[in-house]
Amino acid sequence: MQSRYKHAVLFSVKLLLSVAVLVYIARGLDLRQLRTHLVSVDPVLFVVALALIFFQTFVLNGRWELIMRALGVPLNWLAGWRILMISLWFNQVLPSSVGGDAVRMWLLRQRGVQWSEAVKGVAADRFTALIGLIVLMVAGLPLLLSRVSNPAAILAIGGLTLAGVAGTVVLLTLDRLPKRLIALPAIASFVRFGALVRFLLLQSERRGLLFGSALLIHLVTAAACYALARGVGAQLSILDAGILIPPVVLLTAVPISISGWGVREGAMVACLGLAGVPSEEALSVSLLLGAISVIVGLVGGVIWLASPERGSYSADKAARAAEKEPGFALGQGTEVSSHS
Repeated sequence: MQSRYKHAVLFSVKLLLSVAVLVYIARGLDLRQLRTHLVSVDPVLFVVALALIFFQTFVLNGRWELIMRALGVPLNWLAGWRILMISLWFNQVLPSSVGGDAVRMWLLRQRGVQWSEAVKGVAADRFTALIGLIVLMVAGLPLLLSRVSNPAAILAIGGLTLAGVAGTVVLLTLDRLPKRLIALPAIASFVRFGALVRFLLLQSERRGLLFGSALLIHLVTAAACYALARGVGAQLSILDAGILIPPVVLLTAVPISISGWGVREGAMVACLGLAGVPSEEALSVSLLLGAISVIVGLVGGVIWLASPERGSYSADKAARAAEKEPGFALGQGTEVSSHS
């Protein structure tokens, strides 16, 4: 009961934050113009963006399959994609206290995978995505400096990038700390996780394919945003989309709102504004991207309704079982749509 109350409070706080940010953004905008952008979006370009995000689920699944195989857990491609789509349904559509990560772990457990391996696989999948995102942001910094003249924006994005680099380096090298320190229970699980991710990216047989997929996923998100921007008439170049969308994705992935709603819109307006995109057009791009995420999530919902595991599913059991594993916290961030 206490756990359920805690989840309810957390969900309420996230919902309030999402609504508050959306209201704050909308206050200074021409809502009539915003509505015009939304309803008059080029249908062809909207379908292109939808197809890109749907294609992204295949790349996401391929990355996850590579990670599970590196852990010694064979994961059939179709079975993995079905599990991934179901997790997007839980992440994007349902106001559930259990996110898609816990559902992914629970479904793996139903296939005979041990909880520890399921948690490692999901958490490593998330962190690999984060590393790919940070690499793109580092690569985009020189271009950002040459194309953006706002010192505050450069400082904010540069600081966010450097923080991501520092955090990644620290996590991947924790096992180099004194043995007495890394033996502490609070640190030991992070040390093991960092060593696992380092193995996946530096020593596993398919590390090139794994890292390439981590980059491709975010480039696909940028391409989808570019298509939506052009669809609403925004003058956004493909290069600017490649530079400015990764920071939006990174900020959206912070699990402080409902499926990134509100945070994504605020970040999109701020970042695309650096390329001269009006706030109404930038917000419409974000809302249309959110709508596409919901559509993809609904496909996962249809798969879930036909799933044989649905009858034995328990949200409380899935959450409790996952939370027993020390690595669960590392995989608990919000994967907004398929963008990570």
